[in-house]
Amino acid sequence: MTTYYLDTSALIKRYVQEIGTVWIQTLVTPAAGHTLLTARITMVEVYSALARRRREGSVPPADCAIAAQAFAAHSVNDYDFVELDLNVVALARDLLERHPLRAYDAVQLASALIVNRVLLAVPLPPLVFLSADDPLNAVAAAEGLTIDDPNLHP
Repeated sequence: MTTYYLDTSALIKRYVQEIGTVWIQTLVTPAAGHTLLTARITMVEVYSALARRRREGSVPPADCAIAAQAFAAHSVNDYDFVELDLNVVALARDLLERHPLRAYDAVQLASALIVNRVLLAVPLPPLVFLSADDPLNAVAAAEGLTIDDPNLHP
């Protein structure tokens, strides 16, 4: 069993057909037994991504509604959420000082780094940070996280 931290660019692949969708869908099945973590803000980002695809016409409205319902159900049962607290905010701010990150990417990375520190202190194996965002993956690796990119698993 592995602990995976999924940013939105990785998690959305469970709900929208993209490169890496099959790999993500296999990885996140409950039978795989993995721990799946993400930031609470991912909920907003996933709904935003679905709404954007609906507006752009790349995903039909009915499919977006089904995906949103599935995500809501999975959010109750499948994902452990990292809450946005002062520790996450402080680390995100530090990351923004050191790296050219977008705000939500800094929160995602800070959330993953904090959980990873807890895992290592227990001690448990480190988490694997999943993102389809090359610049974010580069910063995550520079910060010491093990990364994987779903786009590398077509």
